[in-house]
Amino acid sequence: MKSVVQKTFSWHAGPPAWGPAMVAGFGCALPLLLGLFSAHPGFLWASVGAFQAAQANPLHRLGMLRMLMLIGLGACSAGLGFWAANDPLISLGLFGTFGFLLAWLQRFGSEAGKLGIGLAVCLCLGQGQQGLGNLNNPFAIAMLFILGGLWVMLLAFGLRGMHGLRMWPYMPRFVSLLKVLKRHAKRLPRQQWRLHALTCTLAFSLAGMVVNLAGLERGYWLTLTVATTLQLEFQGSLVRALQSSLASLAAAGLLILLGHSLQDPPLMVATLLPLIALSRALQANHYGLFVLQTSVCFVLLAESLAQDWHLAQVRLLNALFGVVLALAVALLVHGLRQLLGKRAKRIATPHQTP
Repeated sequence: MKSVVQKTFSWHAGPPAWGPAMVAGFGCALPLLLGLFSAHPGFLWASVGAFQAAQANPLHRLGMLRMLMLIGLGACSAGLGFWAANDPLISLGLFGTFGFLLAWLQRFGSEAGKLGIGLAVCLCLGQGQQGLGNLNNPFAIAMLFILGGLWVMLLAFGLRGMHGLRMWPYMPRFVSLLKVLKRHAKRLPRQQWRLHALTCTLAFSLAGMVVNLAGLERGYWLTLTVATTLQLEFQGSLVRALQSSLASLAAAGLLILLGHSLQDPPLMVATLLPLIALSRALQANHYGLFVLQTSVCFVLLAESLAQDWHLAQVRLLNALFGVVLALAVALLVHGLRQLLGKRAKRIATPHQTP
């Protein structure tokens, strides 16, 4: 029986984390319910901030510090995305910067990469939600995001108290953290990382600019599809790139089908809250699965109070454009990788003289 249970949850690190799952569920439930009763779009940002904070496990040694980082940096990312939504050049530069930041953080291990993808998702939601409600101030967006995150921190402190843990654990030395991060960075070859950084930077910047220039509604379906597709492991293979693109498109199609079939905010919230709790309880340890899992929950949160699910084709076209853009950039970088490989092989092979 024990082996069966271990196989069932083999994709998750350890047994299900029901404590953090309850924190995530109750943390998102309050702002979503307030948003249902008041119809104010600000509570949507509070729920996004709550879910972002709930990605950290408060029972871990660095859980509370990570939660605080996720709240502060996520609020800045959402506010910046909302602010840059009216200027294509600013969107181009900002999304390119976040794409490079995501690739740079991935050098230091999967946990740093998870922080990076969370910030990228907040940036995409900030840009895509601009113009959908009566909020037009990026500082208000960031503050509502922080309030939702602080509500989850309050629940997290209660969970730590129930387990008899210190409210704020002892912090490790900063020098020790730098040594661990440097050790992770040395494992990745420089040329492989540079090509990955080029892929993320180019694809993110193009996605942000396309959403702005085309004036796409709910543009986060495009930008998040690009972000999700590029984070799956290609390993220099065109077949894997095509499989990742199809997986992202299939996930987007399933989400659109779910929302179109429900078309009712109370029913959407009732479906979403157990899904958030279950997703947090079985949070994926693998980086690619974590990206898919987190992106799905973020999109459902952003769409939970939507009243325009009859426009499902707009969302599907945005996701399709995102897949095509990510695949085009992946093909371009693959060609560049092949060219560099042939050049290195030609240099390494000495010319034979007759």
